[in-house]
Amino acid sequence: MIKVCILTSVHSRTDTRIFIKQCRSLAAHGYDVTLIVADNFENEFKEGVKIVDVGRWPGRLNRMFKTTSRVFKKAVELESDIYHLHDPELMPIGLKLKRLGKKVIFDSHEDLPKAILSKQYLGPVSARVLLSATTSLFERYACRRFDGIIAATPFIRDKFLAINPNTVDINNYPMIGELDAAVPWAEKRDEICYVGGIAAIRGAFEMVEAIGKVGCGLLLAGNIESGIESRLRKMPGWRYVEALGFIDRSGVQDVTARSMGGLVLFHPEPNHINAQPNKIFEYMSAGIPVIASNFPLWKEIIEGNECGLCVEPLDPKEIAAAIDQLVNNPNLARSMGENGRRAILEKYNWPIEAEKLLKFYAALV
Repeated sequence: MIKVCILTSVHSRTDTRIFIKQCRSLAAHGYDVTLIVADNFENEFKEGVKIVDVGRWPGRLNRMFKTTSRVFKKAVELESDIYHLHDPELMPIGLKLKRLGKKVIFDSHEDLPKAILSKQYLGPVSARVLLSATTSLFERYACRRFDGIIAATPFIRDKFLAINPNTVDINNYPMIGELDAAVPWAEKRDEICYVGGIAAIRGAFEMVEAIGKVGCGLLLAGNIESGIESRLRKMPGWRYVEALGFIDRSGVQDVTARSMGGLVLFHPEPNHINAQPNKIFEYMSAGIPVIASNFPLWKEIIEGNECGLCVEPLDPKEIAAAIDQLVNNPNLARSMGENGRRAILEKYNWPIEAEKLLKFYAALV
């Protein structure tokens, strides 16, 4: 039996992409899978996957040095055939594993150099540009030496194909049926939802301002970025908001079931324009229309499948008009929701991506 070690120093042991999709799919097809995490919970065996915790320290620097050191030590102890890394900070230990003769895969969830440009906490623009360029050089150096690259989107895949020819995109498409709505459309409330991290660059202020113009409910399901909640609560539109905090997968199903549409209003940052947020496809899977930023790729998915509306994400008036259109035209909203679910069943689903993952692994071994 092929032993696979999947490593993360950042994500939770129940992460949708890592555990629910990849780990479970590999284990179900005969691989001996161990997931290394850093979350200060007990080791466990869950759905065919051994989960091993190396502990967590507070602070980003501790995580990048102490935690990754422990992840490496545990990875070596496991003596696996394939090591699958999920975080950029693990690339240095990936190089160490390569020097030990191991097969190493890097799973790129985002275009990291572009993402750095949007992270204001990293300092002024000049510092971020320098860090982005340095990160890009190291990323190219490391990923040329790995045995394969898995990319979360076709755009990221195309970037890495120029670095490592053994690159494949494994998209974060939904599990079929996971978010099927149980609420008949006639019983839905006049509510719109947003599920995910709530941040300024993800349209938090525009969502609240727009909902204030419409006057329907806004369900915010996710953790709110540090420093912005007090400002959001002072906005007139906040009286229409129900802030639910972080919710599990069952909670996501409940929220999307009662909503008439889902919002994805990311700002036009370099790392957003060619991204494929999970929530787009999760709303489609739940059978509700999507109101999303008018990026070309997103328009191709949403307008191409007639499953929602694309708007200028920095214009609360245009966002409000789109929300109003769905809330006041339930037949249109239902039709768009049905189109989205049909597209999920036909092409945007995890079973198709799982086959690509298994084929990629089979080629390695």
